[in-house]
Amino acid sequence: MKSKKSIIQSASRTLELESRAILTLIKHLNDDFAEVVDTILHCHGRVIVTGIGKSAIIAQKIVATFNSTGTPAIFMHAADAIHGDLGMIQTRDVVICLSKSGNTPEIKVLTPLLKMSGNTLIGMVGEINSFLALQADFVLNTTVEREACPHNLAPTTSTTAQLAMGDALAICLLESRDFKQDDFAKFHPGGALGKKLYLKVGDLAVRNEKPQINSTAPVKEVLVEISKNRLGAVAVIGDKNNILGVITDGDIRRMLENHSDITTLTAANIMGTNPKNIQFDALAVDALAMIKANNITQLLVLKEKAYFGIIHLHDLLNEGIV
Repeated sequence: MKSKKSIIQSASRTLELESRAILTLIKHLNDDFAEVVDTILHCHGRVIVTGIGKSAIIAQKIVATFNSTGTPAIFMHAADAIHGDLGMIQTRDVVICLSKSGNTPEIKVLTPLLKMSGNTLIGMVGEINSFLALQADFVLNTTVEREACPHNLAPTTSTTAQLAMGDALAICLLESRDFKQDDFAKFHPGGALGKKLYLKVGDLAVRNEKPQINSTAPVKEVLVEISKNRLGAVAVIGDKNNILGVITDGDIRRMLENHSDITTLTAANIMGTNPKNIQFDALAVDALAMIKANNITQLLVLKEKAYFGIIHLHDLLNEGIV
């Protein structure tokens, strides 16, 4: 077995080769890249992304990125294409074909068929004099110096280059479409990412009890209200449902430490004024940022100037917003 030092050295060589390959791609960017972006932007169909072997796997990732950033795309395996899947390509579709060599048998069979159908063909290829590159309408050059594999065989650096070129293309399309955060949220409604983009403070606060008390309430009522709701706080409100202050678990502890006789105290005597608050239509992720910045566990929620409820740190953690 290799020593830890040699393992780290091997991993470092791999990452260095792959990072150098990505940087080299910058030199390969030319008018064809810009034309590809423009062609896809004005495409009235979809982007069909195809490849074989490891390139097919990268093609699937590019399709996923396109779809999530506003560019409709479909994956088509190059081998399956020549056995019936060509039927998925419509007249207005644009085709991107990924291949390191550009000369594999399946690609050589597929390319003329794509040209025959009249679809714009984009070759993402590592050999600019290959069959695919010479037949393509536009070429995205992903040539690499060598693979990270010590035998220069296993697709590693070349697939990294394809992946990076696909990301560059997707981001250029995203920016050209003026694709906003709200648009992104529409395509990512599930999971923590989606929740960060669309979940509102009010969506969480409305699930909780709404602990509240008036400023003249005796301490006993304060204790009952703050205990039964298990939110660690109670809002002190005025006649117009406006917030006068807040009483937290910490305020209760300080009261007990500072007063031997609490029977004469009211909510007004122990409440904190100017409590941290947030509007009900703010994003939940913004509430988390405010909670972290102020080192607190809950926020009062307002609907304009009126008391709406309380959002607790646990509400955010339970939703996976971290």
